Amino acid sequence: MQIGISTASFFTKVATEDTFDYLKSFNSEVCEVFLSSFSEYEGELADKIVHNKSVDVYSVHTLTNQYEPELFSLNPRAASDSMSIFKKVLATGQRLGAKCYTFHGATRLKKINYNFDYDRLGGIVNNLIEIAGSYGIALSYETVHWAYFSEPSYFENLKKRCPNLKATLDIKQIMQAGGDYKDFLNVIGKDLTTVHLCDYDEERRLFIPGKGKFDFMQLFKRLLDNGFNGACIMEVYPQGYQTYEQLKDSYDFLLDCYERAKH
Repeated sequence: MQIGISTASFFTKVATEDTFDYLKSFNSEVCEVFLSSFSEYEGELADKIVHNKSVDVYSVHTLTNQYEPELFSLNPRAASDSMSIFKKVLATGQRLGAKCYTFHGATRLKKINYNFDYDRLGGIVNNLIEIAGSYGIALSYETVHWAYFSEPSYFENLKKRCPNLKATLDIKQIMQAGGDYKDFLNVIGKDLTTVHLCDYDEERRLFIPGKGKFDFMQLFKRLLDNGFNGACIMEVYPQGYQTYEQLKDSYDFLLDCYERAKH
């Protein structure tokens, strides 16, 4: 199991291609690269991000609503255009050496009861898994409170149709969905590839790890007991800290929690 940092933690503060210097100075074991604009998916900026890489890249992630929901569109043109973008991200992810693609998918934007056609969804997701696999990357569906995978049953039903589907556990998103991360772990099981780490308190306010009330040692112990050998990635919001020293201290706090959990 590795402990790393997402470049999303520097969003709006440091350009993606410049985050590796910070990650390197933090001695980050691994990272997730958050590609935050269309211009970073291919071309000059993508080349620069790949060129500047100085930390092992475990996974890539994008801004969901730029294209991912339209991968499920009934409009064939929209679905085709989104697929073209998806492949561009995968190509850059492959160049970065990423093992996983952190996937949000379709969103729950409307205040309605969602009745999922799992057979249709499964067909689409299986196709995405196959395409990602052709780039050497696993599709890892993330728990997100405003997307389809906001409750354990969604993954459970989809997994029956998508045997190669993997998952990313985001503890803050599960809190925001009103759930318990242990219930999600029970359903995900050995298909877990990635865990996103952030801290929060009883009032659901978000913090960098070490400044809230979340029990990271308990989480790490549970992951170790389950034989998890993926990556736990610190993914925090930039407004959650003022200085990069605070961010580094938070990362060091996670490393300490992990070492204590092992013993």
